Amino acid sequence: MAPVDVSHYSGRVTIDFSDALSFAVTITREAGELALKLRTDDALDTRMKNGAELVTAADLAIDQLIQDAIAQRFPGHRVVSEEAVTDLAAVADGSVWIMDPIDGTANYASGGPYFGIALALAIEGEVKVGVVHAPQLRETFTAIKGAGARLNGRAISVGPGNPLAHAVISTGFPHIRGDIAPLVTRVERLLANCRDIRRGSSPVIDICWVGCGRLDAHTETLFAWDVAAAGLVATEAGALRGNLGFVPANVPVDLAGEQVIFAHPRIYDELFKLLAAA
Repeated sequence: MAPVDVSHYSGRVTIDFSDALSFAVTITREAGELALKLRTDDALDTRMKNGAELVTAADLAIDQLIQDAIAQRFPGHRVVSEEAVTDLAAVADGSVWIMDPIDGTANYASGGPYFGIALALAIEGEVKVGVVHAPQLRETFTAIKGAGARLNGRAISVGPGNPLAHAVISTGFPHIRGDIAPLVTRVERLLANCRDIRRGSSPVIDICWVGCGRLDAHTETLFAWDVAAAGLVATEAGALRGNLGFVPANVPVDLAGEQVIFAHPRIYDELFKLLAAA
């Protein structure tokens, strides 16, 4: 792919998205090896973030590994991470990497294979490059804006899809649970109108699975680091995306995770109306 010329705060630069993708694949795979090593070495010091969300030593180590690699390879680029939250309004300015060091930390900490490392590059708030690497599943999803999506180097698509009544849809639950009535209503509507629901506890993988046809849709309230890389993979593979809830005007659409939906085009409109009515 030809280099794309962009302007941002550090001056006139040329970013080769193929080169950026190669970098992201290399560093997320390195991070995956580190995650598996740390778990094998039983080095998983853990704590609770915000009193409800599990964080391990591996989350922090991978965060630092990727931050250091970006600083060396792309000096001047900023980083937004789950472990270092930044005002999303500022992401719409310049070249910004958005990452989730380990998505599915509870799965990871308990020895499960369903967890992923997500890394995306956004230019002026638009995600251009995305990688989701699932080290224990040995799967790497990649995408470049306008150039399609791939799994382990092979092109993927959402496929023919299923009607809503036969659809399998994944969802997730918030770490901090106040009023659970809307959550229960959403699950009831999905169970009543779809073939089945899944809860894998790693939305970056779930969203990519929509892109390769393993799931028909995914919906829940997420954050920028959940939807940036995975969202690009899914949409480049043919999925549609939208938000049931209000998205602030200063939050880029590609990073808006509030009540987000990623779905096969065959069921997107019907699913959106079903959930919006809740």
